[in-house]
Amino acid sequence: MLTLALPKGRLADESVELLIKKKWLLIKPDESTRELTFTDSLAKVKILLVKAQDVATYVEECAADAGIIGWDTLKEGKYDLLSPVDLNIGKCRLSLAGSVDFDLKNYSRKIRVATKYPHLTKDFFFSKGLNCEIIKLYGSIELAPLCGLSDCIVDLVSTGATLKANGLEEKEIILESTARLVFNRNSIYRNRSEALQFVKDLSPN
Repeated sequence: MLTLALPKGRLADESVELLIKKKWLLIKPDESTRELTFTDSLAKVKILLVKAQDVATYVEECAADAGIIGWDTLKEGKYDLLSPVDLNIGKCRLSLAGSVDFDLKNYSRKIRVATKYPHLTKDFFFSKGLNCEIIKLYGSIELAPLCGLSDCIVDLVSTGATLKANGLEEKEIILESTARLVFNRNSIYRNRSEALQFVKDLSPN
């Protein structure tokens, strides 16, 4: 039986639906329970429900054989993991956003950027020959430019509704992101037959 780390929230829901469709799970975990592990009667996978930013750590440190993680998180953390499958779920994009009149061309000084993605943000600005000051936040990123904490933000965008509601607009897409199936290197060899079957079954047709 493989141990699979899933991020709590919308991506976990999409992942569970995929696992049921591919016959690796029989039923959804009970949403009313506070339990953070789940194994159904098929006993093919044991689910660990963890924070999105912790999935890669659980897998990398061999607490889980595999995990499902956004490409954005995977690129930001530069983890030593195998990523054999793009699951084509959890679609979103990492984007630069700012007020309607925000324009990178107007900045000769260091630009203050609020984000949960400091490494990807620095890479993006440096690729444009621009210097930036990273203000790392863990939530409500859209608030930062509204109260003068930053000039702009770099954050995940799905529909853009939250940006619009806060008077911001998407300026440039930095990275397109979908969910990836990842393995730690030990597990994919130790559980080779199960892992290869899992990869085969979850690969988009």
